[in-house]
Amino acid sequence: MKVGIIGPSFSGKTTLFQALTGKGEDTSARGSNLGVVKVPDPRVEHLARVFNPKKKTLAEVTFVDLLAGAHEGKGFDPQTLASMKTTDALVIVVEAPEGLGDAERDAAARKGLSDVVTELTLSDLVIAEKRLERIRKEKTSEADKRAIENAYAALSEEKPLRIVSFAPDEENVLPNYQFLTRKPTIVVLNVREADQGKASPKLGAEAAALGMPVVALCAQLEHEISRLAPEERGEFLRELGIGEPAQDRLVRAVYTLLNLISFLTTGEDEVRAWTCERGTPAQRAAGKIHSDIERGFIRAEVVTYDDFVAAGGMTEAKKAGKFRLEGKEYVVQDGDIINFRFNV
Repeated sequence: MKVGIIGPSFSGKTTLFQALTGKGEDTSARGSNLGVVKVPDPRVEHLARVFNPKKKTLAEVTFVDLLAGAHEGKGFDPQTLASMKTTDALVIVVEAPEGLGDAERDAAARKGLSDVVTELTLSDLVIAEKRLERIRKEKTSEADKRAIENAYAALSEEKPLRIVSFAPDEENVLPNYQFLTRKPTIVVLNVREADQGKASPKLGAEAAALGMPVVALCAQLEHEISRLAPEERGEFLRELGIGEPAQDRLVRAVYTLLNLISFLTTGEDEVRAWTCERGTPAQRAAGKIHSDIERGFIRAEVVTYDDFVAAGGMTEAKKAGKFRLEGKEYVVQDGDIINFRFNV
């Protein structure tokens, strides 16, 4: 899973990227800078203590800091656009600058968001316009034609495509065009330390109307927290009244936005969290581990994490009747501990 971080110049997006990933400034990078973040999961930590495996593996999110300056009225450069199209979601960072009154800080953040959204919309509009020109000259499917016509109409009215309803057959063709305003997007409001966690109501309402949730944080403070030793970090967060670091909050927001869950596998060799979309059937979830397991799927042996903990272990969970055999259509739930049986 890859999440692109974009924003106006000096919005704090690179500071946020460094806070999330622990990476320092990469002056040699051109276009983008990548960092991998482990998804915090106390369930994996507990299972690792129980099973004492050779290896413990958390799920991962790759954050991409799109370095190119593209928000100064010039539009996104081709390299930045290409990088954005390969992401699963976007994070737009906007700043409520120091040294201004409350109303001025709020207005500056809202303008920053408006500028970025406008550029994304114009980029999609160009794609839709070019495709419409081709449709008029060559044969295409009716679904393709309707999808592009509807997309062009919405974009012309400055509507991001994530809030536009399309027919099912149109939804099937739209991914071919990699429209940026279709991507799930989170807005991070970079605030002063004194305003940590306080979102702007006006910005929140405007972002919500565009289908984007808002997370408020102080990027510089989060950067400083990320550089502390683990044993010092918890105490510092408590002193500041911050429940959890930005890394945890943003990763959780990304999971919610993308409708993702984690299922778990255990054993002497490895305890691991695997990511899949909510609503994924067991056979397809097995493919997250290996295509052979999906192809040769027989059944899934399932116990929920909560039932496992309550029973005191796998043997006890079986005795309590909490251990289930499920078929390929079983919908995997967040926190399921699964052992897949297969034959190839």
